[in-house]
Amino acid sequence: MPHAPVNGIELYYETYGRSDDVVVFAHGLGGNHLSWWCQIPVFSERYRCVVFDHRGFGLSPDVPDGPGIRAFVEDLRGLLDHLGVERAFVVGQSMGGFSALGLALAYPERTRGVVLADTTFPYIGPETREMMRRQAERARTAPDTLRGVAYSEAYAERDPEGAFLYDRISRLNPPRPDDFFAPWRLPPSPTEDEMRSLRTPALFLCGADDPLFPPSAMEAASRLVPGSRLVVVPGTGHSVYWERPEAFNEAVLRFLDECG
Repeated sequence: MPHAPVNGIELYYETYGRSDDVVVFAHGLGGNHLSWWCQIPVFSERYRCVVFDHRGFGLSPDVPDGPGIRAFVEDLRGLLDHLGVERAFVVGQSMGGFSALGLALAYPERTRGVVLADTTFPYIGPETREMMRRQAERARTAPDTLRGVAYSEAYAERDPEGAFLYDRISRLNPPRPDDFFAPWRLPPSPTEDEMRSLRTPALFLCGADDPLFPPSAMEAASRLVPGSRLVVVPGTGHSVYWERPEAFNEAVLRFLDECG
């Protein structure tokens, strides 16, 4: 199994396709490298696709008392170095925004374009801060519930097999600290001025019914980034890439084409 020795850990990754144009997919809290099963067959026809497990997820164990999310950007940079990739498009879903937007802010020369799917991380605006507070409370009372959070109730009713698969993939992840998303474990939120300084092409994409990153929060973050665009997919919750993969793939491919 391919592992990259980066930043003090062995980071698991897989690659698909042979193009010189590279797209890296960074999964969310409820996923791992397997989550992108509806994207890889489509994107790999035109791009070299890289999927990986964030440290502490899937097949990428973190070190004891490791840095967790704070190391995501350097982990991703190290993975690109390991693969000999100078510049890549990065698609980050939910928690994956820490890697995607984080890389674009810290290493704009390595980032051809960034897709923030159902996320504004690491930027934490007022709505995002309140969402994190509510979810921390929910996690204490219903820690194993993904339905209605990671994916919508409507999706679970429409596609119970897909909802079952989402849950099973999530359960492949190892246990994480209860305070994994505690404020002191997160990297500092970029300032509004830092967001305004971003020159990497950016697409913000979310579901109209996303309870975690609603369109209003996504729009507020998008307004800060010069030239960015916002796509809202109707009738969809927090995981557009999973709930409406055709709409997700079409919007992201169009964005990548426009980036050139």
